[in-house]
Amino acid sequence: MLGAQLKEKQQTKIKMDAITLQRIAQAHPSIRETLLQQYKEANNLLGKGARLRFAYVHRTPSEQDALFNKRPKVTNARAWQSIHNYGLAFDIVLLYDNDGNGSFEEASWSQIRDFDKDSKADWMEIVNYFKSKGWEWGGDFKSFKDAPHFELKKPNGTRYTWQELKAKIDTGDTIKDSNGIVYPKL
Repeated sequence: MLGAQLKEKQQTKIKMDAITLQRIAQAHPSIRETLLQQYKEANNLLGKGARLRFAYVHRTPSEQDALFNKRPKVTNARAWQSIHNYGLAFDIVLLYDNDGNGSFEEASWSQIRDFDKDSKADWMEIVNYFKSKGWEWGGDFKSFKDAPHFELKKPNGTRYTWQELKAKIDTGDTIKDSNGIVYPKL
């Protein structure tokens, strides 16, 4: 019986969210492979019937302005003022397969739900994993708490500012990826 449970758990763990994989392909090229590996590891923390999705990774300036203008308010950042605009951030949502049919019919931002009953909130398992990998969590922001948000920190542990990243775009200190997106050089 134990062997069958282990085999089922291993098979579950190799399944990933195709939408998230497409979004990771738009992350800044310098972090893409690492982010993919970290996504796989984080996703594997969730039990059967739960899956991690990246709701956003790269966001165009027009997408950013549309979010800025949305009500109720979801962001303080206009176009070019979000780290998403540079492919250095991601937002998460948890997907749940409540009826066990593999369709993952529920999207959740609950920070307390424990779908796999391991006595750890699924959301916080993901948060703690990414924080342990050096990502800045939006839930720790002082003014505008943004629980789904994570952004890359510099190697020295400080945050990138949108102003420094935008200056690189404006001065042409950039790389153009095969996906057509222009990113600042880091």
